[in-house]
Amino acid sequence: MKQRKRMFKLSTILFLSASIMAAYAADEVRTAPVQPPKLGGGIAQEKTVPVILSGAWSGKRLADGQPDISGHWSNTISNHSNFTDPQGRIPGEPVRAGTTQRPLGAREDRAPSRVSDPADGQVPFQAWALEKVKEFQVGFQNPTSPEYIEPLARCAPAGIPKSLYWHGYEIAQYPGYVVFFFSSGTRIIHLNGKPHLPENIKLWNGDSRGHWEGNTLVVDVANHNGKALFGRSGEFISENGHIAERYIFDSKGLRYNYVAEFTDPTVYTRPFTVTIPARKWTEKDKPNGWHFEVEPANTGNRELVLDRFERICTENNGGFGLGAASTGK
Repeated sequence: MKQRKRMFKLSTILFLSASIMAAYAADEVRTAPVQPPKLGGGIAQEKTVPVILSGAWSGKRLADGQPDISGHWSNTISNHSNFTDPQGRIPGEPVRAGTTQRPLGAREDRAPSRVSDPADGQVPFQAWALEKVKEFQVGFQNPTSPEYIEPLARCAPAGIPKSLYWHGYEIAQYPGYVVFFFSSGTRIIHLNGKPHLPENIKLWNGDSRGHWEGNTLVVDVANHNGKALFGRSGEFISENGHIAERYIFDSKGLRYNYVAEFTDPTVYTRPFTVTIPARKWTEKDKPNGWHFEVEPANTGNRELVLDRFERICTENNGGFGLGAASTGK
């Protein structure tokens, strides 16, 4: 039943993709040691990134030879938050009436920036682009123009890399494909060697073509529509951008590090690297509304199937999360 359900989901997605397609005939992650995850929920799970080396895959494989990495996943640092200060506040976030803000403490006591290179943890924006980011940060708190509204508030896909740290998600695998089921859209990674879509076709999540190198899923992402944001702090990539991704899985298939180089000569002064740690969630974990949004499906007491919730868009209309105001309850 579970396999039939997944195949139905994929066939539907591929059908929609086909209508578009028919239009044209040894690395390392060296960071601080990992801390044990807090399984009971909450936004900030950990403050560090585990060391996972690219190399051979020694775990279970699927029938088509892919490493088996299917399941429910979520980043381990923070959701819904600042891009370069993941456990900090949204820039310009006001204090709501009758509430107080949680004290943040020193910057070094919080998780590092998702930007792992350059060393200052900041996106190397060109001057005009940095000004646009600052404008968004001001306008987001009281949007007077559509450009200051978080795209997710209008049910648009979250884009890359935001989809990987907005909520938990499911990874499913099929012969020739890896599919991400996000709470805000779906992303298909093609493993069949086909070329990218024509340049005039632009997508919220870009067009992804990948292959496996041992324990590492290597993905080339092009065809961005330039509308997605990296977070409520307003960082972005344009239609001219390119992302070279590496999903580096540990030998047990319980962790992975996302390490990606972002290049866009029309927006950035140089390429930069984003690093996002993630871990797998299973039926042994307690569901929560940030990382593991599931409930058992009614299958007549047969095979356990965990269904994911579909989230409403209105939750994305304002800033909240770790940096949001707290009533102290």
